[in-house]
Amino acid sequence: MTGIIVDVLSWVLIALGSLSVIIGALGVLRLPDVYTRMHAASITDTLGAATIILGLILQAGLTLVAGKLFLILVFFFFTNPASSFALAHAALSSGVKPILDADLREDDKESSS
Repeated sequence: MTGIIVDVLSWVLIALGSLSVIIGALGVLRLPDVYTRMHAASITDTLGAATIILGLILQAGLTLVAGKLFLILVFFFFTNPASSFALAHAALSSGVKPILDADLREDDKESSS
């Protein structure tokens, strides 16, 4: 009975992670500029990978494989936000402008003067 519950829960997590990654891919296709695309990709990629890996950990049980998957998950949580920041910083440094309805940075300069 417990095995069936663990299997169902793991497959639900894997399906949710897959859905999250698919939604992120649609966001990358639909959003207007590099910054919003990168945001959609990094958030849904982290969520999708985390839920898929958690589902795989449940499938593996208490084994060495589950420990390795957990270490991959921890590594992923530290590297994915850092790489997204590095990409955004590189885009901003190279002069890629975000698409904005109003430039909020200009409002801050006027109010501080």
